[in-house]
Amino acid sequence: MSDPLAPISALLAESGDPGNPDAEALQELLESTRVIAVVGLSRDPAKAARRVPSYLAAKGMDVIAVNPHATRIFGREARASLAQVEAEVDLVLIFRPSAEAGPFVDQALDRKDEPAIWLQQGILAPEAVARAREAGRTVIQDLCIFQVHRSLPQGALPPS
Repeated sequence: MSDPLAPISALLAESGDPGNPDAEALQELLESTRVIAVVGLSRDPAKAARRVPSYLAAKGMDVIAVNPHATRIFGREARASLAQVEAEVDLVLIFRPSAEAGPFVDQALDRKDEPAIWLQQGILAPEAVARAREAGRTVIQDLCIFQVHRSLPQGALPPS
């Protein structure tokens, strides 16, 4: 019998962070995630920073846009900063260049709701990620949440 999480393990092997959680932990995280604050959610439908959150919203997740240059995204009020997100979030998803990502990891770390932190593929913030992991947070970096979610075994996904 083949491993249903092998595709996620393969994605993990390609990421730039061997410290990322394993495939089982990613499955558990995505199965339990309902509210996502997306830092850098783009207004441009052609960008991954718009397409990926749109996919997650279509899969039933409550996506909250964090973009200081937008007032509304997905027909909902955008927040200028992560601190302005009043709802409890399960996950902070970061779509900012590596050079800008560290402060957003730190802001997510400061949240009282203690969300997991995910830096999209190509984004690395080693020092901030180390601080967050040291504080006991689940942190993923340099990994595409869309690819991981699409690779989950179908029986594991909530109905969309």
